[in-house]
Amino acid sequence: SVTLSNGAKLPTVGFGTWAATVESAKAALDAGYRHFDGAIFYKTEKNVGEAIKLSGVPRSELFLT
Repeated sequence: SVTLSNGAKLPTVGFGTWAATVESAKAALDAGYRHFDGAIFYKTEKNVGEAIKLSGVPRSELFLT
């Protein structure tokens, strides 16, 4: 991880969302990923958001870049 100026620790390994489905993003969360790297071009925001809701992982534990 990398420590940010606010003291938060950003995981250096993230789940790339270019082809994320709800199922794959949820599996990543279940596997312990807390950093999701995406781009508006991928159009996967809805899938990742739904996976986050289903996972029960608090938003405060996640990094979306």
